[in-house]
Amino acid sequence: MKIGNKLLRDVMTRGVVTVSMDVTVKHVAVMLTEQGLSAIVVISPDGEAVGVISDMDILKVIGKDGWENMAVETIMTTHLETVRPASTLNEAAKIMREKHIHRLLVFSEHGVGASQRPIGVLSASDIVKEAAKD
Repeated sequence: MKIGNKLLRDVMTRGVVTVSMDVTVKHVAVMLTEQGLSAIVVISPDGEAVGVISDMDILKVIGKDGWENMAVETIMTTHLETVRPASTLNEAAKIMREKHIHRLLVFSEHGVGASQRPIGVLSASDIVKEAAKD
């Protein structure tokens, strides 16, 4: 199968690391470092995805007074680009290129599971790794 036709469900990182909106930026920085991640999904009190906080978001505030104690909700990216597990890598790559983003949240198919809770993440590096395998 050509790389572009592979389905996200076969490539995405399953399971999503999440934090609540009131967690501090410093706490997320520690989590990113310890877990070798570049971003974490931010969830509301009812468990729905409301944003993403990345290492680049944190980099933008490092050095500002009190950055360590800022709540992630104050600096997170709130516009979420989402895809479904049956989407192809070509479709995902196109979205990333057009939107100039590095990751997509994968949500379950309509009518399956919780609609606003991600089941996986697909990053640009996941696509590059697949390309290297072919």
